[in-house]
Amino acid sequence: MKNSNKIAKAFNLSCILPGILLGALTCFLGAQEIKVPFATNNWPQFRGLRATGIAMDQDLPLEWDVEKGTHILWKTPIPGLGHSSPVVWGNKVFVTTAVGEGKEAYLKVGRYGESPDNPEDYTHHYRLYCLDKKSGKILWEKTAYSGKPKVARHIKSSHANSTPTTDGQHVLAFFGSQGLYCYDMEGKLLWKRDLGYLDAGAFDQPDIQWGFGSSPILHEDKVIVLCDVNNQSFLASLNLKDGKDVWRTLRDEGPNWGTPTVYKTREYSQIFVNGYRHIGAYDLKTGKEIWWMRGGGDVPVPTPIISHGLIFITNAHGRMRPIYAVKLEAKGDITLERNEKSNEFIPWFYPRQGAYQPTPLVYGDYLYVGNNSGVLGCYHAETGEEMYREKIGGDISSYSASPVAADGKLYFSDEFGNIHVIKAGPKYEHLATNKMGEICMASPAISGKTLFIRARRHLFAITK
Repeated sequence: MKNSNKIAKAFNLSCILPGILLGALTCFLGAQEIKVPFATNNWPQFRGLRATGIAMDQDLPLEWDVEKGTHILWKTPIPGLGHSSPVVWGNKVFVTTAVGEGKEAYLKVGRYGESPDNPEDYTHHYRLYCLDKKSGKILWEKTAYSGKPKVARHIKSSHANSTPTTDGQHVLAFFGSQGLYCYDMEGKLLWKRDLGYLDAGAFDQPDIQWGFGSSPILHEDKVIVLCDVNNQSFLASLNLKDGKDVWRTLRDEGPNWGTPTVYKTREYSQIFVNGYRHIGAYDLKTGKEIWWMRGGGDVPVPTPIISHGLIFITNAHGRMRPIYAVKLEAKGDITLERNEKSNEFIPWFYPRQGAYQPTPLVYGDYLYVGNNSGVLGCYHAETGEEMYREKIGGDISSYSASPVAADGKLYFSDEFGNIHVIKAGPKYEHLATNKMGEICMASPAISGKTLFIRARRHLFAITK
């Protein structure tokens, strides 16, 4: 956690105070997990603080109407194609995109079996946008890189999948093979880093390319990046000051689109990562392995989340669609043996009920896992008891975005632009469906009693 006095000089202390309180209380309580984070006006990374996807005391609307403008604070066109989520700090919203020169990007959503890449042999401009949170006005835009894409994308993907991250002084935008870029809050480039040729595609057909997706994480004075690709996979900690390696740990792993999760308390200092051959945790300071396991879907996408003293990991594709609950004190090889449902460090496990793309969330006592076909499973987080499995939306619904939650409500975005609102709790209750009128692939953000939804052509701010 940054020193609060230094931050307060440049930013309104009331904006960041809840985050400081959360860090202090987490440190004081050690391994004891706070079940629901404190409210904060900042949403600094993919899925907010520690990727929980949760905000409190937001008073978000249950229903809104894009056509009539009901509860629509603003909508701002964002050119190009990008699936990155918006992030928020203070009065600024950041989002990335890739703009093809003179051509409309082809995008095909929905559930289908084909998995082709989409070569685009023309110049793209990889950009970071900064918008005013209250008005939606674009304050500045920066082109990080211009050139032909070094890696092709899937026809459902984009060249700007990675969500930016910020600590209120820096904002980082990651464009895979096109590099990692660090700006200050006014758009001045502080440094850039070429992390190499990052080819994330079909693990068993390396000539098929799908596009990079893991997002960077800022923790104190370090930048954490997970680069699991078809050539040489690695997890790295970079110095925030200049982007140079603090440490780099090689991984025996294929392509992975999940974002790492940092967890630091008095007792634990770990980075959790998803995977196929290597799901695991690493020491935040040194990069050394703490625990690891095999047994997952062969195309891992969701981000690990932490609550109730457990790490929840899910993925899908291929033989397995697991949900794992792993204890924070896990050490060494914790792989389940054949026909095992639990062991010393895995209190519960489901082999075939996991999610392919959306990251799950824990809200209160319950874990919610929504898969890409719209089946939502609710489980007691500590025991794994299944409370329900229900279908959200129609039979053709398809989901790539991850859900978020606030005020006892869960928000699920399907790819066709319908935002489904589900009541939190052990019984399924569908409260509302809101139509955005555009494709929705990005996970929403929540800040200052406002829901931010990045759609195909616009960024929306929704509030009472």
